[in-house]
Formats: sequence, structure tokens, C-alpha cells
Amino acid sequence: MKGAEDPYQGRGLIADPIHQYILYTRPVGIPGEATEQDLIDTSWVQRLRRVPQLQSARWVYPAAEHSRFQHSLGAMHLAGRMAQQLYPSFREIFADAPSPAMIEELLRTAGLLHDVGHGPVGHFFDDNFLVDYDLTHELVGQRIIREELADILRNLRRSPSGAFNAGEAIDPEWICYLMGKTYTVLKETHPRWLQHLKPLLSGVFTADNMDYVLRDAYMCGVAVGPIDIERIIYYSFFSEDGLTLDRGGLQAFIMFLNARFYMYTNVYYHRTTRGIDLHLKEIFRDTMRIAFPFDLGKELHPYLHLTEWTLLEEVGKWHDSDDPERKRLGAEWRYILDRRLKWRMAGEEVLDQFEAQKGQRFLDPETVERRVKSFLPPALKGFPFRIDMALQDPRPLNPLKMGDRQIYVYDSSSKRVSKEPLTELLKYLPGKVAQCRIFAMDHEHDAELASALKLALSEEPSSISTNV
Repeated sequence: MKGAEDPYQGRGLIADPIHQYILYTRPVGIPGEATEQDLIDTSWVQRLRRVPQLQSARWVYPAAEHSRFQHSLGAMHLAGRMAQQLYPSFREIFADAPSPAMIEELLRTAGLLHDVGHGPVGHFFDDNFLVDYDLTHELVGQRIIREELADILRNLRRSPSGAFNAGEAIDPEWICYLMGKTYTVLKETHPRWLQHLKPLLSGVFTADNMDYVLRDAYMCGVAVGPIDIERIIYYSFFSEDGLTLDRGGLQAFIMFLNARFYMYTNVYYHRTTRGIDLHLKEIFRDTMRIAFPFDLGKELHPYLHLTEWTLLEEVGKWHDSDDPERKRLGAEWRYILDRRLKWRMAGEEVLDQFEAQKGQRFLDPETVERRVKSFLPPALKGFPFRIDMALQDPRPLNPLKMGDRQIYVYDSSSKRVSKEPLTELLKYLPGKVAQCRIFAMDHEHDAELASALKLALSEEPSSISTNV
């Protein structure tokens, strides 16, 4: 009986709609050993259950109620899958590489913790709150790893595939490096092989974005076409240069990038989603001054209790408050919570790479707003509207200069590894794209607003004499 039980000791299964089953390590009673279950069961990781994966898109796609916690488990799983595929080539390059179990566990924990610093309403929180403290969710996450989770990480001794070699341990700082898009320089104490792993968590096709494209599409009920993750993983390996994709996986890679682009266009940047964000932007900083009166640069612990659940429950009561400021903000929040849209799209223009080809940047929303005002008929000069510029980058602007996220292509016929083929391949994807939209509080003047937007994006106001 003992022999039949042993294979299941120390491991468990999590049922998942995307990956079917996700393996994880759990305690077997070894003193001092930590497991993935210990990490998953920390307050900081469990907090992600109360931080939705999608921000305002939840008001557009009713089934999209999944959390950062679910996505983090999926990223952990895919990071482990990639580790298993890549380890043989990794060991060929780095004779001093740690055991396959340790590399697998390093990537799995990096996948699990890459979003641990996220706050309510997703990336909007970074842009409209954390930025005021010179922070991002990644920087907050790195601090959580260093100050709250480091001891567990150092005491991990196995992956779902097996035990580390004697004396091996994960340095929490390695995880901070792998997950950080702005943490690009290896420290002198970091092993040389660590940089090879970075594109798996911060790059063009990562455990993170492969999971969120699959998961978000499924949960939203959006058909994005085939996403062949299995083929991408199968044709991935490490060359001396870095993460490399065999030509046999290139079409699956391109399909994946197209699917991700579709998700941005139709889900993440949906017109209603962006309209709700415009309303949120008007009240969010004032809201946070009341709801979270802490300096995140100094106090980390209060952040544990800041989730979308706690925030929305609190602001949902403010419209009954005796405090004038809470009452004012509460009235605005009721519009959002009840999905009564303040801003509705009146017109849209999609701008593509041609601006970059002319050496110009996309116009900023403030400039577009000034131009639109100059092109509006006199009767609408004071009419309230908002400009939203949703930028997308389906492919790297320069596929040959991706820094520590660089990937390479292997051609078996020439036996050559190069990054140059990416230029030819990725040209079939759009370059940087901007969905420039104009919003108003009703649809009465949509035609005039849409016309003014088109003119504002194509002409200088001074060139139209009737509006001088």
C-alpha cells in the first residue's frame, strides 16, 4: 500500500478551466521545508482572489469575474511547463546550471508572484495612484517578495517534478529580477544564467501573457481564433544567444500575437471599458486620498487590505455619508457601480504605424482636445467631451533591439540562430496602433464631434480659415 501512496505525497492538483489540472507542492512534514502550498496560502497571495483580473471590462463582459489569483496559478503552471521544455538546452549552455527541479521552481514561483503587487482596477491603479508615489505594481510586488515572502521562498526544496540538489535554494532577488520590466541589469551577485530566463516572464511570449490571453478570452466568451500554446512551447529552446524559437513554431507565435492584439482591440480597450475609465479618472485620486490615507513608500501592511472588494464596498456607501466630499464622490461612484454610463463614444479614429514612419509621435489627448475644440461649430464650443487615446503595441517597434527580452529564430536548413527574421515576420502584424475616441454625455452631437475628431487628427487648426 505504501508504494501506491508515495507518488501522491507532497503534491496536489488544482482544477482549472484553461489548463485542466495544475500540480503544486504541499507539505509532507519535513522540518524547515516550505512548499508552494505555503506560498499560495499566504495572505498576500490569497489577497489576489479579491483583485479581479480585468478592470472596467467586467462591466462589459458579465462572465469576466476571474481574479488575479486564478491567473497567477495559470502563469505558475505555464512557467513550469516552459522550464521543463527548455532545461536540456539550458544545461547545454550553462554547465553550472542548477538542477532541473530548482529552475522549474524558480520560474513557477516567479509566475505565481509576478502580479502580487497589483491593486484594485488593474493597471489603471498604477497610472492614477501608484504613479504619484513613483511606484508601479511591480515595484510594490518586489517589496512584498523581499519583506513578506522571502523566508518561504528560501526554504523551498522541490518542484512538482522532484527535489533540488543538496545545498540549492532560491534567492528571492532572482524572482524580483525575472518579474521586473524595469529591473534590467544583473547584480554582481546574480548568476550569469539568470539573464537567459528573463524573457520567459518579461518579454514577447511569456508565461504571463500566454495565460492571460487564453484565460481572458475564455472568461469573456470571446472567440479569438486558435492559440497553439503547445506548439510555441515545443519549438522553444535556449541557444547561446538566448530564448530561441525554431521556425516550426513561428506561425503559432504569430497567431498568438494576433490573438493578443484582438483582445486589446475588443476587450481591454472596448469603448465602454474606456468610457468607464474616463469617469474613474475624474474621481479616483480624490477617492484614494480618503479610502487609503497611507504612504506606500513607507507603510506596506495597509496595502494587504486594499483590494477591489474593500474599495468598492466602501465607496458604495458614501452617497449616504454626512461628509460632503464623501457624498459627492459617492454619487459619482453610484453611476459606475450601477453601470450608468457618464461618457459614451461619439466617434473613433484608428491610427497606425504611418505616424511613426514620419518620425512623429501620436498626439497626446490634451493636444487632440484643443484641436477638436477649434474645429467644432460655434454653437458647440463649450460642449463637454473627452478624448481617449488607447495605445497598443502588437509587436516590438524594433524587433532587433528588445534588450533583455530579446528572442531569436533558428533555421534548421542553415543551422543559423538570428534575430533578423523577426523583422520580416512581424511586419505582418500592425505596428503601434492608437484607437483615438471622442466621448460625450449623450449622442445628440455625435456627427459634429466625430467630424471634428477626424479633422483634428489630420490637420492643424490654423489651416482651416473658417475656424480661425
